[in-house]
Amino acid sequence: QVQLVESGGGLVQAGDSLRLACAASGSFYTINNMGWYRQAPGKQRELVATTTKSGTTTYADSVKGRFTVSRDNANNAMYLQMNSLKPEDTAVYHCNAEIRRTYFTDSADYWGQGTQVTVSS
Repeated sequence: QVQLVESGGGLVQAGDSLRLACAASGSFYTINNMGWYRQAPGKQRELVATTTKSGTTTYADSVKGRFTVSRDNANNAMYLQMNSLKPEDTAVYHCNAEIRRTYFTDSADYWGQGTQVTVSS
């Protein structure tokens, strides 16, 4: 059983910072790409940031310059440092990972349950 668990969400004021963490656990061979997505009430889930195993990153235009994604391959973890938070960043943030269960299988998408980030003005 593979699990992704997010942590670090909370209620903050505009301009504050938060650091989210995503930890993968269970039995698997390797993790390829990882990413953070978010879903605000009444809106579709959107991509926030991604990182490859080698550390190449991409960001949504709305968070560039404010958010930084990083990962710790040795500990199967990924982080999202969020600075200068805005009320429009309020959403449930989900971790996504492409995980190969064994050497012989293709990777599959796994999702965490999400962590709530609320930014007050």
